[in-house]
Order: sequence, then structure tokens, then C-alpha cells
Amino acid sequence: MGESPVLIIPDVLFRILWALTLLSFPHKIAGIRKDVGLPQKLVCRNTVQGRHLLADDNGYVCTALSVYPWTYCCPETGERFSCQGCNLVSKCCNSYEYCVSCCLNPSVTEEDAVLKLKIAKPVTAGTYPSAFDFCVGRCRHNSASVVHENAYVSDFHHCYSLQTNSSRVIEPNFERRLAGIDIVIGKQGESCNSACISKGKSCVSNKLSVINRCELLEKYMRCKGSCFASMGADQPAEVADNAPKDMYPGACLYSQTDSMLSCDGSHKQTRRLCPCA
Repeated sequence: MGESPVLIIPDVLFRILWALTLLSFPHKIAGIRKDVGLPQKLVCRNTVQGRHLLADDNGYVCTALSVYPWTYCCPETGERFSCQGCNLVSKCCNSYEYCVSCCLNPSVTEEDAVLKLKIAKPVTAGTYPSAFDFCVGRCRHNSASVVHENAYVSDFHHCYSLQTNSSRVIEPNFERRLAGIDIVIGKQGESCNSACISKGKSCVSNKLSVINRCELLEKYMRCKGSCFASMGADQPAEVADNAPKDMYPGACLYSQTDSMLSCDGSHKQTRRLCPCA
């Protein structure tokens, strides 16, 4: 019995048969859908400040080693808008990164209000493009965190609060609150106790918070057009003209923390505004 002949299919014929075979199956994919987009890559901005911690613009804090290298975002595993190490009364923190995180909380910083703020005093100064830019700058540079612009008042020197008590509007019944009080300007480096005693009077400590205002400082002192928030027991006060340039000679200082005000406070580079009776 002879062997069956081997059928040899030419290459061209093989390709035709293969094409017909493919056409015989139903097409599950008719084409490429153009309306299906790939997931967009999320990229965060972060503080890139310290060696150990980062705060991103979502309000999370993480270590520099745990930040996602392809998005620059912190893992969303910890507390968002964390105020760890922050004093919620003074609104100051002992960590720059947690200051930024706490500041980003919408209940703390309203973005609509922040976007209207001027970065500097001149009318031509720019505004903050976002709440993150405000918090990053505010926590890093804040006159409320230093004493006379050249020394930290405490470890809690990263502050996110807006400056308060700087309005030039006189409160109702303001003058009545100072009835019977003589406003005395102390000598450079002199405490209010000493300044009042030199006038035969005593310093009235509970009135320090009443005169701790820019409008009062500007009424009795020159202030040279500047009134800054600061923190110190010797405030309200005016920086002496012979003070170092980094202390803003001639500028006035008011304290954002009334509890720090003291009749005993003094500084060798300031002249105090004192309530005496």
C-alpha cells in the first residue's frame, strides 16, 4: 500500500487561506476608542525644606524617604492637616512642615481670602497664587515668631496666623478703657515699671493689652511708617534709631500674645509705650 502524497501549499496560497480564516471569526474589537483616557499622573508640590520631613500641598506630612518619587506626594496614610507640635492658641508650631500642614486646613486658612492678600506692603506687590504658597511663606517668614526680628522667641517659631491687632480703626469705647491712664514713653532699654516710677506713678499691667495696638503706637511714637507684629515682654515699643539695621530701627512693635506683656519687660534696643496711673 503506497504512502499518501504530501500536499505542498505555495506561500501565497497559505497567506490567502490564513486571511480567510481570520475573517471567518467575529470581530470583538472594531477599533480603538479615542474617548478612553489614561489616568493622569498626579503631581504634588512639597516644602523640600528639612532633611527629614516634607509637607505636600494636600496637607500631608511624611519623611523625605517615604515621599513618592514619581509624584512628589506623601503617602495618604497619616493625619491630613496635622497640627502636631502646634500651639492652637498662638498658632505657632515647633516644626515647619507641621506648620504648613496645619495652615492648609480650610477651617484655618480660607483660600479665597488668602488669594486677595498682598505678599508685601506696596500696592504694586503681588498676591499669593494658592493657599500652599501662603502657608509655605507664612510658616517660614513670620515677624510674630521673633523678638525684634533677630532672635526666636521660643521653639514654637513657625507661625501660620494672619497678623491681627494691626488695624488702624479705633474700637468703640476705646478711649474710655484708658480713662485715668497716662501714656508714658520710656527711655531706651527702660521697663514700664521704671518709666512710670520716674513719673511718680505705677505701671498698670492690665492696660498693656489695651495700648498694644499700632494706632496707639503711631499716635505717641514716630514708627517711621512701619508697625510690625512681634512677641516680647517689652512690647508695645519702638525700636531705637541706633539699633542694628536687621532690627528695623524706628519701627514700632506690637505683640500678638497679650499674655507675654509685662511691666517688667525691657530690651536694650527699644523704647516702651507704658500705661501709668
